[in-house]
Amino acid sequence: MTLWKPRIAANARYKHQGIADALKADIAAGLIKSGDALPPQRDIARELGVDLTTVTRALNEVRRLDLIEARTGSGTFVKIRPDQPATATPAAELDLSMNIPPQPADAGLPGRIAHGVSALLAGAPSHFLSYQESTGTEASRHAAVQWLTARFGAAPAADRLVVAGGAQSALFAICSLVATKGSICAGAETYPGLKSAAAALSVTIHPLAMDEHGVIPDSFEECCRHHSPKAIYVIPSIDNPTTATMPLERRQAIAEVAARHKVAIIEDDPYAELLDRPLPAIATLAPGLTWHIATLSKCATPALRVAYVVCPSVLDVLKLASSLRASNPGASPLLAALATNWIEDGTLQQIALAIRAESRARQSLASAILKDWTYAAEPAGHHLWLTLPAQWSASEFAALARRSGLGIVPASAFSIGASATEAVRVSLGAAPDRATLENGLVLLDRLLHEPQFTTGLIV
Repeated sequence: MTLWKPRIAANARYKHQGIADALKADIAAGLIKSGDALPPQRDIARELGVDLTTVTRALNEVRRLDLIEARTGSGTFVKIRPDQPATATPAAELDLSMNIPPQPADAGLPGRIAHGVSALLAGAPSHFLSYQESTGTEASRHAAVQWLTARFGAAPAADRLVVAGGAQSALFAICSLVATKGSICAGAETYPGLKSAAAALSVTIHPLAMDEHGVIPDSFEECCRHHSPKAIYVIPSIDNPTTATMPLERRQAIAEVAARHKVAIIEDDPYAELLDRPLPAIATLAPGLTWHIATLSKCATPALRVAYVVCPSVLDVLKLASSLRASNPGASPLLAALATNWIEDGTLQQIALAIRAESRARQSLASAILKDWTYAAEPAGHHLWLTLPAQWSASEFAALARRSGLGIVPASAFSIGASATEAVRVSLGAAPDRATLENGLVLLDRLLHEPQFTTGLIV
């Protein structure tokens, strides 16, 4: 069950109206759903810095619209409607909310997957129908070494590698190892998967200030002095959602602060293969502190749920393997073997290059259509981070876009703490082809030109 994240909508004349507008917009956007709980009124008042009567007035207004209901002894909840099950989310005709790589025809993924799996099963089918080493087979680890050498500058040691069943399971396991009964820090807007893992583990995340190059080292330093975090989480290449790529100097500065305060680094680097020129992984600058995660889902396809983790030490390999066994004991043997073959024969590199070229074409399309607006993007990245014009709040705009048939993600989904950023993430790879994407971007441009937001509710 989701707990509503309180906020005050922009441009509201009165604070109670701003709280009510924000809650209505978040319900309309599907950010909170039928049956989801609202925080206690005193908690909302404390987080927003308003008095209790302001919150009560706001909730009474939304209750009069029959959108929420109070349950004696339980709290306040989004009202369950017969035509809207508790798990329902409004569907968008074009969903640009999922950050996945495009699938260009010349990559030939369906055929390559079918051929690759058939070849594996024709050779030694029983090998892929049983459990294997929790760290990954020797062949898989050596293929990972080959794949990671470009970003590491030299081959990482195979005995420091774990082959995991996707980046999210690896991230959760690493957080459980390094941050239990403690806290971590990350950019003020960060990957929602980290937020989910931290919430499940009861780990606090401290937000760090960011600029066009990612996390600001001075903010990290200050967090270390005041909060003593166990780890810092970074996406150094084409950050999700801000698209920032850390230059070498920034990576070095982050590594130096971490070393000075003995803080672990969780380096989630799914987009490194999309950069025109590889940058050294932070793991090469602080190898004894860094957990480097490299998934194949973002440079090839989400169907290839294989992630390679370079651990700080051989002992950490054993710890991570043990942690993974408790939740997701290793990558699929069949998928890991397919990835190994693709790395060794050059297929994976060909696929990554085709996806990079398609992403460049889609970014060029976005640049032409969204020329009137401010956004951050990487030339071959899968997404862009769009700053909204003054009349919009991110949640309100995302709600309007979804009702218009377009799925995008507001800043609140990525924010740690109260969000002051009015921006949305638009994922260009999710559209099945460029023509469909063009239609979606034209609609997005038209919505951005709308003079004001209307909830569509009669007040």
